[in-house]
This record gives sequence, structure tokens and C-alpha cells, in this order.
Amino acid sequence: MKNVRLLAAVALGSASGALIGYSALAGGDKVAFPENFDKDTLYAIVSRYDNKQYRELYATPAAVDAVRKGQPIPSGTVLTLVQYKAQLDAAGEPLKDASGRFQKSDLIAYTVMEKRDGWGTEYKDDIRNGEWEYQAFGPDRKVNDKANLTACFACHKPHAGQDFVISLAGLKGTPEGAMAKPAPGPGVVSISDFKFGPETVVVNKGQTITWHNSDSSPHQVTITGAKAQRSSIALKGQTTQLTLADAGIYDYICGLHPAMKGKIEVKE
Repeated sequence: MKNVRLLAAVALGSASGALIGYSALAGGDKVAFPENFDKDTLYAIVSRYDNKQYRELYATPAAVDAVRKGQPIPSGTVLTLVQYKAQLDAAGEPLKDASGRFQKSDLIAYTVMEKRDGWGTEYKDDIRNGEWEYQAFGPDRKVNDKANLTACFACHKPHAGQDFVISLAGLKGTPEGAMAKPAPGPGVVSISDFKFGPETVVVNKGQTITWHNSDSSPHQVTITGAKAQRSSIALKGQTTQLTLADAGIYDYICGLHPAMKGKIEVKE
């Protein structure tokens, strides 16, 4: 049940920090379960390393047709995320098929985002996602009234430039290829497959640390503990930086995906 309550926070590719809602549940009630979603277009399959999930993303055909013609995502579009547990080996690691994708196991839930003309007016500008609304459903296809839908808005908010759809590249039928990882060096950390690499980075006092994000989901470096601080959010292909003035050991997580963890060692 704990995992189900968090499902809406990572809707359609990402994300997560829990926030207090602005009438989000009232808006979510507009979204009905898309009974025939499996007859729509399956436009992406995603392996989520952070929570060991296999995900399928479906879109209404009119949306796919419009986007692939270079047109805006139309009113009436429904995007359906189907979430499954990944099959795990004896060590608790996801099993992969010949293409490197996770193999799906039990159905967990569905998360749906729907766009309609005039929707979204009840939200403040700092959280509104254009004309999109979200709703989360359990494996029984009933509304999950424990889901924090506002976390969906927060996760998709950085993607306003692509109409708040994190998986837009897949919807266009031209998913981006794997990005080259940055050359290793002092203070350089790669973010890939929801992991920080290296997990521990060693720098000197006052040296800037740079994180390169090659995941489709946004990430934000969040230092925990007494000297907590946050970096800016990095979308795919972007970097974010922090500079630490004091020597010591700093633990950090991704502020949007707390299961991602790293460590910074700052030397004198």
C-alpha cells in the first residue's frame, strides 16, 4: 500500500517530491479510467531503475497523429501509464530481456493524464500544468484516493516547453538515443539510469561539482543533514552544479527521486 500511495508522484516518467495540494483531487475527479487504453498507441516502454518498475505508456491515436505532424497536442488527449513490478533475481535485481529491458511482473497501478480545453484554471501558476489533469488508479482500475496528485504537477512542471509531457520524444516516434556520458574528471558526476556515478565524488574545498543528467526524467541534487542545500533542476542533457566551502562528508539524494543516493567528500 505504501508504494501505491506514491504512484502519482512518479507519473509518466518521473518524479516525485510530496507537496501540499491546491484542489488537486477535485481536478483529478474529472479524469475517468480510460477503459480501452490498450487499444490506443503503445508509444514507449520504460525501465525505471530507481523503483524497479517496468512501465508502458499509451496515447490516444489523435494525439500521436498530431504530434508526428508537428502539431500541438490536441484537447481530448489521454496518456496512460501502466506500472508493473519488475521481475527480480535471487539478489533482488531486475531481470532483463534480450534488449536490456526489465521483464514485467505484477501490475501495480495506472496513472492517467488528460488534456481538455479550459482545464487547469483552478490551480495557481506555480503548479498549473497548462490544461492537463492527473488521476491515479489502483490495479482494480478504481481511483486511488490516497495518491498525492500535486506531486504529478510538480514533476511535470519543469517540462512546460514540451507541453508538460516528459515522454514527448517517444510520442513523436523519435526517441532520443542514449547520451554519451561526460568524460570522467575531478568533480564530475554522471546521472544515468537513476544512479549517480561515481556514487562518491571527492573534491577540494571551494571546487565546483558538476552533475550531467542523461536520464529522460529531471533530477535535483539535494544535500541532506545540517548543511542542507539544493541544486537547480537538471532536465535531460542539462547540468547542475554545487560548490561546498567546508571540508567534510556530505550525503545527498535526488530531491525528485529520493531512492537515488550519493556522497561528496570535501577535502582541506
